[in-house]
Amino acid sequence: MTVVTGDDRPDTRAIRAAESAGLAFEVHRIERPSSLEEAAERYGVTPRQLLKTLVVRRAADDHVLVLLPGPAQLAWPKLRGPLGVSRLSLPDAAEAQAVTGYERGTITPFGARGELPVLADASIAGSGPVTIGAGAHGVSLRLDADVLLTAVGAELVELT
Repeated sequence: MTVVTGDDRPDTRAIRAAESAGLAFEVHRIERPSSLEEAAERYGVTPRQLLKTLVVRRAADDHVLVLLPGPAQLAWPKLRGPLGVSRLSLPDAAEAQAVTGYERGTITPFGARGELPVLADASIAGSGPVTIGAGAHGVSLRLDADVLLTAVGAELVELT
């Protein structure tokens, strides 16, 4: 893992959005991993500290972002209730990129297109430093979980 500063630091919409929000964070870069466990090891965090961002389709042209700890599986019934719908789905890669502006594997609420609502698993709150995608493969932001949740206006929900 490399903490990237100065001229070597990537320039992504996510990094610029976090800067614009005045957040304290580190930018990290690793070789593209082949698994969650490998990514966590390379970033020097536990798998639970490595957050994933899912794009979920609530209806046509109506999407939300969902933040989960890396190893957690989304419990769909727990998500449908707070969203007030009986059906949800994951968009394909092309739709996810069109909605967020980010390729799968790089999606993050920071700098995502539009004002997408963010729901986060309640277990993330109070969990200390977390790592989240920064809009490019192998690039992440490390910041305090509560700072992240506040910055993206996340609604906390039991999702796993």
